[in-house]
Amino acid sequence: MIFKLMHRVLLDKLNTQSRVLIGLDGFSGSGKTTLVDTLRTELALYNLPLTVVHLDDLITERSKRYNSGFDEWHEHYHLQWDAARIAETLFQSWARGDHQLPLDVYDSATGTVSLQPLEVPPNGILLVEGVFLQRAEWRDFYDFLLYLDCPRSTRFQRVSTRGHQDPNDPARLAVYERRYWAAEDHYLQTVQPLQRADLVLDSK
Repeated sequence: MIFKLMHRVLLDKLNTQSRVLIGLDGFSGSGKTTLVDTLRTELALYNLPLTVVHLDDLITERSKRYNSGFDEWHEHYHLQWDAARIAETLFQSWARGDHQLPLDVYDSATGTVSLQPLEVPPNGILLVEGVFLQRAEWRDFYDFLLYLDCPRSTRFQRVSTRGHQDPNDPARLAVYERRYWAAEDHYLQTVQPLQRADLVLDSK
């Protein structure tokens, strides 16, 4: 179903270029992981190789994004990922046709980052999924950009259920308001991802 919406664009691009980069943008809890699994199944029917990169695997060391002196929303939006570094190791490497992407991968157990090269096929599709994918450093690299649109209340309930957390906890709500939702509002206002995406899907 999803691939049918993208079918003409992707096949047209694969007729003229050996690699296609798809971005799957959307806030936490919008259903990106489920959609990735669906796309993987659908693309396999067409014998199209798919490699997936989860942006949350590429966050910075914990020490760089907490207690920085900046507002919490700034930490989440600007410090959670090293946008310039990811542009170099992921997007520019892919655009050059490299068969190995020198990714800096975060280890949640140690709170540190280590180099873990990702092997990618010479032909096929790379799908990058995560939040804030349309920031200026990365936007021009995508061949196709999907955005999952989902109400904040629905997303928060999903995230809470997934993490076995109380969605009505006042302290937790305060953190989300200061850090995550304020960063989302900044992204929506300054980048306008729904208007710029190639395809917007309602996932409520």
